[in-house]
Amino acid sequence: MIDRVMLQDLAKEHGTPLFIVDHDILRQNYARFKKCLPRVQAYYAVKANSNPTIVETLYEAGCSFDVASMPEFDIVHQYIKCLPEKERQDYIWDKIIYANPIKDQKTLQQLDPYKPLVTFDNIDEIHKVRRYAPHAGLVLRIKVPNTGAMVELSSKFGASPGEAVDLISEAHDAGLVVEGLSFHVGSQTTNFDNYVQALQISSEIFHEARLRGYENMNLLDIGGGFPAPYDENVRPFEDLARTLNSEFDRLFPKEIEILAEPGRFLVATAATALMKIIGRSVREGKRCYYIDDGVYHTFSGIIFDHCKYPIRSLKSGPNQICAVFGPTCDALDTISLAEELPELDIGDLLYSENIGAYSAASSTWFNGFPPAKILHINQ
Repeated sequence: MIDRVMLQDLAKEHGTPLFIVDHDILRQNYARFKKCLPRVQAYYAVKANSNPTIVETLYEAGCSFDVASMPEFDIVHQYIKCLPEKERQDYIWDKIIYANPIKDQKTLQQLDPYKPLVTFDNIDEIHKVRRYAPHAGLVLRIKVPNTGAMVELSSKFGASPGEAVDLISEAHDAGLVVEGLSFHVGSQTTNFDNYVQALQISSEIFHEARLRGYENMNLLDIGGGFPAPYDENVRPFEDLARTLNSEFDRLFPKEIEILAEPGRFLVATAATALMKIIGRSVREGKRCYYIDDGVYHTFSGIIFDHCKYPIRSLKSGPNQICAVFGPTCDALDTISLAEELPELDIGDLLYSENIGAYSAASSTWFNGFPPAKILHINQ
């Protein structure tokens, strides 16, 4: 458990900024997911945080992986290559799904020897897979409601339900096998009805496919979107799990294999950012603090993930409304214009919790400032 004393000690030993990953929390989150959804195999969405040490911990815990690029594939595959030869298989579906619906020619050629499981959502992708990765198994991604999600995805990916079985037929005619369906309800989805609607749509497509003779589909990928507890407005994961388990039992026979792609849920709460104040000023009557981390680094999720990370102080005292800025010369490098903090001095420490997902993964060296140093605890 990361507490204030530990943060002070780590700053003294390593300096700042720091990105501190607690591997005990990673393992706890994975165990909670498995306990709540016993029928579902978790495929960690590596894009949420692709740090190899995080991937290793989840791999050792029994997790599988959703990758969306060859560099992500390589991070995971290094662990499969280390297995004793008798434990390897000539396919990797049990550990990796390539869940990016759009893949270039080179990627498909690199994937093909592994007989991969890949997603698609349009006819042009069928033709590409047939030509460059004919040994792949296909999963059709369908468009489902993303209402209320923090990051909406349905405008970019997903075949309309009305064309789904026609695409399955096209893939079959091309000599490919569609193993099942996938969907994504949007990232950080607190509207649990999205899942209910998506599962109903999927069930209807399975039914129509069987009526048209495609009876061998036995896989359902329910994607990601499982919300991290950023604030008290996020309902407990157990509430969502009860709803999902009930719908699984109602809509899908036991022979349907169900997998999911949790990213944020597994890693968000496992990391804390630690930084220090490098400057301060008063502008138009408001106290402003400048810190040694920002939106080009650990706080990139403010821009790319539409997420807010509350800033906490290791000091106590009466709070006032403050602005907090990152270290670069870009005005975009603004963390908050309305943070509640006590009166602080240059050199004082600040921290932000629940910052493990879609944060350090997007760090840059903009303006010459390096990303935060990554520390791993409880490995």
